[in-house]
Order: sequence, then structure tokens, then C-alpha cells
Amino acid sequence: MRIFDFRLTAFLTLACAASWTTACKPRKSVRVELTDESAASLSASVHAADPQTAAQLVRGFYDIEQNSWRWTRREFAVVLQTPASSASKGATLTLKFAIPEAEFEKLGPITLSASVGGKPLPPETFAAPGTHTYSKPVPPAALSAAVVEVDVSLDKCLPPGAVDGRELGLIFSSIALESR
Repeated sequence: MRIFDFRLTAFLTLACAASWTTACKPRKSVRVELTDESAASLSASVHAADPQTAAQLVRGFYDIEQNSWRWTRREFAVVLQTPASSASKGATLTLKFAIPEAEFEKLGPITLSASVGGKPLPPETFAAPGTHTYSKPVPPAALSAAVVEVDVSLDKCLPPGAVDGRELGLIFSSIALESR
């Protein structure tokens, strides 16, 4: 019995030591870069409920709710394929979303700012709850790459609370770049 106890103790000691040393190693960061092949598979429009374009929601989005929409954080980003001929003619960015009445009662009007490919677009203030569309022309200079990142920020949002521990920005439905 003692031999069994000794072997078990030795095994557990080695297992703990091995897991401790591997757990303490610094983790390597991973950087994902799009290739021409992956850029071709991206879409110029993303819907909150579409699993085929969900990978294009790069940051600031929560899980899908009621199979149709997602909450965002105060700041969020999407990558979109640029439409054909948009590098010469420009495009229109269209973001469809909602501001719930309960959120609007606490925060009041919300100003949305966006940039495409690092080029800022005019902000817009939404002074009522309900469904909204942010639609702005995007200059050709912002669309010279095959894929662009669209960064969106709100001037305010609901902070994490006792009932819902998430920062809540707006209810996202869809976003698209359309040729002009």
C-alpha cells in the first residue's frame, strides 16, 4: 500500500509542477492578417443574425439575442469588403440600430460617430428612442483597400449594472457599404 501511496504522491507532484510551469509562461499574442483569399470571402454588408458574417464583427459586440439582434458596447468595430468601383466613386455607409426607450430615459440623446478606414464621417445625434438609420457618404480616399474597418463610438452608454453586468450601447441590426 505504501508503494502505491508513494507513486500517487510522486505523480501528483510532477503533474502539478508541470502544469504550474506551463501556466506561468507568457502567452504569445496572435495577429490575424487578411489575405487576398480571405478578403474575397468577406461581405460588404453584415446582419446581426447572419452566422456567415459574424467573424466580421471584430470588437464590441455581444452574443446574438432573439435570433435577430445584438447589443453593442460604447465602441465597436466591423470589417467590410469595399464595393466594386468605390475607390473611385465612394460609397454610402448605412448602420441600422435601435435605442430602447428605457435606455433613452436614462441617457437622453445619443451621438454616434463613425470612421471608415481611419477617415472620420460626420457624427449624428439621435434624439428619440426607437429604430434609427445612420447613413453617410464615404469618400473614395477611405475605400482604397479591399477591406476596411468601420469604427463606431457613442458619446454615452449604460454602464454595467446589478441586473446586466454589460456595458450597453445600442441594439445593432445591420451595417453595409453600398456603391454610389
